[in-house]
Amino acid sequence: MLMLRILFFGLLWAFFFFASGSPAGAQVLTLKQAVETALHNYGTIRAKANYVKASQANVTESKREYLPDFTVSAQQSYGTINSQYGPQAAYKVAGVASAGPIFATQNWHAAFGALYLTNVNWDFFQFGRARERTRVAQAVLARDRQDLDQERFQQSIRVSAAYLNLLAAQRLVISQQKNLDRAVSFQTVVVARAGNQLNPGVDSSLANAEVSNARIALTNAIEFQQEQANQLAQLMQVPAQADFALDSLFVSRIPSALAVVGGGANTPSLQNHPLLKFFQERVRVSDEQARYLKTFNYPTVSLFGVLQDRGSGFEYNYGTQNPDAYTGNYLKGVSFDRGNYLIGIGVAWNLTNPLRVHQQVEAQQFTSKGLQEEYGLIDQQLQAQLTLSETRIKNALDNYREAPIQVKAASDAYQQKEVLYRNGLATIVDVTTALFTLNRAETDRDIAYSNVWQALLFKAASSGDFGLFFNEF
Repeated sequence: MLMLRILFFGLLWAFFFFASGSPAGAQVLTLKQAVETALHNYGTIRAKANYVKASQANVTESKREYLPDFTVSAQQSYGTINSQYGPQAAYKVAGVASAGPIFATQNWHAAFGALYLTNVNWDFFQFGRARERTRVAQAVLARDRQDLDQERFQQSIRVSAAYLNLLAAQRLVISQQKNLDRAVSFQTVVVARAGNQLNPGVDSSLANAEVSNARIALTNAIEFQQEQANQLAQLMQVPAQADFALDSLFVSRIPSALAVVGGGANTPSLQNHPLLKFFQERVRVSDEQARYLKTFNYPTVSLFGVLQDRGSGFEYNYGTQNPDAYTGNYLKGVSFDRGNYLIGIGVAWNLTNPLRVHQQVEAQQFTSKGLQEEYGLIDQQLQAQLTLSETRIKNALDNYREAPIQVKAASDAYQQKEVLYRNGLATIVDVTTALFTLNRAETDRDIAYSNVWQALLFKAASSGDFGLFFNEF
């Protein structure tokens, strides 16, 4: 019974130990998870998503601009209606329209009055101006959507590059730790042989220097790893941490897209590159704006209508002959008394508009040409990068195949020199040179493995096809 209790508590203690978040049990952050997190959290992407929503609202608003103006107003007031002959104009101040008979002297007769007005004004024919305004809004929406797509594409590339850089930095830390372990192990041998006077005492100093150098290299590697982890955290918009548990299995192989004779994958077309499509949309917006400006050369045909009703506390015969023909009764003053309606059609054409619009259109056309030149420049740069990516893939694959050969040769050389030194047949300089060569070979191997994936990522960025890289996972 006692043994069962001991076994139970032992298993329970082991469960809590392994579930306590030890580094070995840390959750692995895959590259897909890193990209998805960044696309969801990154501030620039979230901002541009809101810009797209704003453009969608602008499209709806531009379509509703064609609707007629329908104004309804009601006014009730109390005051006098003294009037006199003479010109007047309300300049930068509010004026009061007092319509009434003209008396020889001022009086303060006052009554209630009301004005009820319905007004409709519809610019129903503008030679395509409303349609072009909507097209401009739709072009802006398409541009902002493409801007969001290219930002998501660029962010995916940046996060993937940071992920690979951190993965390479972690492997470099492992290699530098191995190098330090070898240096410490060799230091133990040297100190023992020097203590037994089998080797000169200066060998101990050289061994100590090699250990210090290995510790410095390890510290520098750890610092570089921390910098890359911080960069990845920034791109993912998550709290910074010293280390991430990354998926390192895929780095031990080459991408399936490159595992063919000749090395490279099929060269895709740049026609659908997100950055080029964004620049295309910029040109289209400018062209639509030029067409919209041209519509201001033409007149506007409007349909208008007014329905009006008035009420007044002053009677129809109020005047010099009957100055008492008014009442202060509120309901009498604001009730419907006299109505009028008016409908009509009008044409408005500013004949000097073509002189101004011509220059506006010309300026917009020059803007379109400038944007087209920028598009051509980006296209040329991407073409050059795509060509360079093929070279980088070839070189990365060559180094990937050579790296194991270099590590094997350097490892054999180091083991041979260490054995020879133990038997007094080699100097410490021979061993430290071999140790340096092995450390360099392991570092080159770690970089070569990462560079294969970096080369494929560079081709994906140049071609605009992120799936070329992302589908490998």
